[in-house]
Amino acid sequence: MKKVEIPFNRPSIVGQELEFIKTAINSGQLSGDGEFTKLCNDRITRMTGSGASLLTHSCTAALEMAAILCDLKPGDEVILPSYTFVSTANAIALRGATPVFIDIDSLTLNIDPEKVVEAVTPRTRAIFVVHYAGFPAEMDQLAEIARTHKLFLVEDAAQALGSTYKGRPAGSLGDMAAFSFHETKNILCGEGGALTLNLPDLVERAEIIREKGTNRSRFFRGQVDKYTWVDIGSSFLPGELIAAFLYGQLERAEEIAKRRLALFDCYSEAFHDLEKAGRIRLPHIPEGTTGNGHMFYLLMRDIDDRDAFIKNLRNSGIITPFHYVPLHSAPAGRRLGRCDSELPVTNDISDRLVRLPMFFTLDHDVERVIEIALKWLKHGDAS
Repeated sequence: MKKVEIPFNRPSIVGQELEFIKTAINSGQLSGDGEFTKLCNDRITRMTGSGASLLTHSCTAALEMAAILCDLKPGDEVILPSYTFVSTANAIALRGATPVFIDIDSLTLNIDPEKVVEAVTPRTRAIFVVHYAGFPAEMDQLAEIARTHKLFLVEDAAQALGSTYKGRPAGSLGDMAAFSFHETKNILCGEGGALTLNLPDLVERAEIIREKGTNRSRFFRGQVDKYTWVDIGSSFLPGELIAAFLYGQLERAEEIAKRRLALFDCYSEAFHDLEKAGRIRLPHIPEGTTGNGHMFYLLMRDIDDRDAFIKNLRNSGIITPFHYVPLHSAPAGRRLGRCDSELPVTNDISDRLVRLPMFFTLDHDVERVIEIALKWLKHGDAS
């Protein structure tokens, strides 16, 4: 097998990350909630149009905070797509609630609002929505369902920073939203995340949950003379070195998005004719949304076609992984969750989807990816 020449992802320094890390070290504070954390919170709040933002050590942490803020408990149910990362469901299961897995829309690969309506029961407490590939779900319909049934609406926007729905940024579309800054995301810091909040009465409790269940934030603002344990919580905040690196990335967010969107368009143009001929299917851009160039995927004919494509590109030194194994079919999903149907769209998409390399420094290597992929797709041979 040929050594890897073009990985699926390659994290990059894009601005003043290293300078900011030195500044953080020289400031004398490496624990969380220093100046760079505050700068990141302010920048994320503006980017998302949300009411408030709290930096976390991961998107997983942000989702777990959201589950606590929803007051989930044993006997409650939360509706979510099965086609998502395990953290979406784990946040629910950790509170003792039941993840209710439903199918996705075959075009957008986002949660299907009609399936949400069918899944609501008297025990339903919240809807966790995933913006797949950075394209927001149909949030107006989902918000109406949430209002009708008095449910929390949580955006799993791990992939969607900078994307919009009908002119509104991801992160401002639900009651809360969780973002990821994992090294595979557009804006990265290795591991990191944020929770945005759009219900004012949740902000103070979110601060408490994030700070181990204490009112430490109020103490540092001079609102109380000492801080103490007032609620459940955990240590959900990142250290200041992570925040410093992240701020260097956030400063270049527009440039990062521009480059990734250009790569997305390059792929789209290159594979357009094959989609027209019915050989593959390209990402569908939902009406009224703008993406952020997070991901470019191909939908192959079937699982054998997908696996052969992955194998042949790997033999040419190019890594093209598939994506989620549906959670409803996973051992923990079967044990901890509930699923009322076989979720045919989810199963089909999981078998056929393959992701192409996408990262800031891909540059002219995208032409090599396209060349090899087209050769195999047209002739079944990438050698």
